[in-house]
Amino acid sequence: MFGPFRVSNPLSSGLLWKIPWRLSRHQKYRQRKRLKSIDNVVAIVDNALVKQGLTTKAVERWKADMPTEGEMVAKDKYTIFDRKEKKYRKGIHRWRDGESVEWPGIVEDG
Repeated sequence: MFGPFRVSNPLSSGLLWKIPWRLSRHQKYRQRKRLKSIDNVVAIVDNALVKQGLTTKAVERWKADMPTEGEMVAKDKYTIFDRKEKKYRKGIHRWRDGESVEWPGIVEDG
């Protein structure tokens, strides 16, 4: 396409699709909110199972292995593991939604 709305090439310093090198405070707030909602869901499921006198291995493993949002350090809240990165960590704002993350206790069919 010609004109001011040409597709930018990241190799030639295009202006589109540039990713800032740090998260904004609003992005951090939304991430903490997501983590708290996950903790809330786990607590609700656990309380519902306890009321019925049941338990599941996946919920117990999640509670044993995964820290809550308040217990997590900032490195774990805002970065994910990536074996291709220099220090093996990548900011969550550089993570595409289509990429998968392997959580403990979750087994995918396939």
